[in-house]
Amino acid sequence: MLSSIGPTGFILLAVIALLLFGPNKLPELGRAVGRTFREFKEGAREIISEDDSSNRKEQEKSKPLAVDSEPEPVPKPVDKRLPE
Repeated sequence: MLSSIGPTGFILLAVIALLLFGPNKLPELGRAVGRTFREFKEGAREIISEDDSSNRKEQEKSKPLAVDSEPEPVPKPVDKRLPE
């Protein structure tokens, strides 16, 4: 979106902002926009870290537990044929 705006477009936007808000309000407006972007980034990071931690927990739950003992032997099948 911003890649299509050239240097003259940015200058025009700055002049319009200066006319609309005045020189006294622009620093305050800039700080407010900066805080908003910072809070948005922090919220996005929290969401991503929560998602990563929940994925790790699910992977840990699905891992098979290691067993130190040997497996029990399988019994031999019994021949259950009827006598002839």
